Amino acid sequence: MDSATIVTLVTIVVSAFTILFGTMVPALVEGKAVLKALDGMIRQPEVADQLRATLLIAMALLESTAIYVLLICLVLIFANPLALSLF
Repeated sequence: MDSATIVTLVTIVVSAFTILFGTMVPALVEGKAVLKALDGMIRQPEVADQLRATLLIAMALLESTAIYVLLICLVLIFANPLALSLF
């Protein structure tokens, strides 16, 4: 195998692991955030509106992490800067 093929294969494997862990971790943290927010709403229903607003902001920030991971993986796969340096 030539070096371009090796770089492409390594890029695909690294991108697969990155997208796996880069989306799994925010999903777990989002689940914990929802659980804690619902627990807080059950314990103190009078502050449910404030908790809901804070939860939505936190969920948007957590989801942006997964979107950034997807963006980096797409750049690595389709516009691989490492493969361009070989030629």
